[in-house]
Amino acid sequence: MADFNTSSDLSTTFYFIGVPGYESLHHWISIPFCIFYLIGIVGNCTILHIVRTDPSLHEPMYYFLAMLSLTDMGMSLPTLVSVFSVLWSISREIEFNTCVIQMFFIHAFSNTESAVLLAMAFDRYVAICHPLRYSTILTPQRIAKIGIAAFLRSALPIIPLMISLGYFPFCRSHVLSHSYCLHQDMIRLACADIKFNVIYGLILVIILWGFDSLGILVSYIFILRSVLSIASRKERLKALNTCASHISAVLILYVPMIGLSLVHRFAKHASPLVHIFIAHIYLLVPPVLNPLIYSVKTKQIRTGMIRLFVPTRIRST
Repeated sequence: MADFNTSSDLSTTFYFIGVPGYESLHHWISIPFCIFYLIGIVGNCTILHIVRTDPSLHEPMYYFLAMLSLTDMGMSLPTLVSVFSVLWSISREIEFNTCVIQMFFIHAFSNTESAVLLAMAFDRYVAICHPLRYSTILTPQRIAKIGIAAFLRSALPIIPLMISLGYFPFCRSHVLSHSYCLHQDMIRLACADIKFNVIYGLILVIILWGFDSLGILVSYIFILRSVLSIASRKERLKALNTCASHISAVLILYVPMIGLSLVHRFAKHASPLVHIFIAHIYLLVPPVLNPLIYSVKTKQIRTGMIRLFVPTRIRST
């Protein structure tokens, strides 16, 4: 792998801008960010703890939920230091190598989360369409292989993009649009032909996210067909209700991701606040909302949280 510092000595440091025009309010702006990060970390760690410690939750659905919590944290935690370094006026600088590493984890776990959502759609398909074969199809060993495959297929294709950045000269501004590093944000600063990164990155998004979204759609077509064949209206609603949390998680990830891609490609001259707002929604909303949705919609998770946080004396009353 190339030494990323070969771009030139002038290109080894980049600068974050925080929220332009509101620098004097950065300390106040950091308060909601603290709340969001805290909710995301506590919520996802709680789900992981509940799934690990409760034997009744050692089932495929909850293993996949634990994977979702891990990818949520993997996507947001790499940005924590840089975000608060900017908002608390500690430092606006980031070294090129550090920026690329941060970028790799953000994009790798973002792609992994999409793959996990596809696996969760398959889980719902098997549970509803083939309930008698559910435990034999989705064994713990097979689920572990699915998780490893989801990460590898999401992370390995990104490596060529990361390596290519090491050969670009950055002779223009070194100021990034966000308080963390994104590939599409950095390549716009390069003084070189970036066709490979643009085309390869676009193809990668189309293949990975396109395959995942198509797989999710096909799964729900089969699920809907199976549900509509159920005679009892109550049973139909019960079956569909088990999919509500997953559908919400899909929308929470895909809508901000599509919005961020559209802003970077078609709204380059829009206000910086638009880019910053969409980017932080994309990064922080899934880790914050997913634990809340699953704790509300899933009885077993909700019961586990009550057992964990509410004292026994209060529960008994």
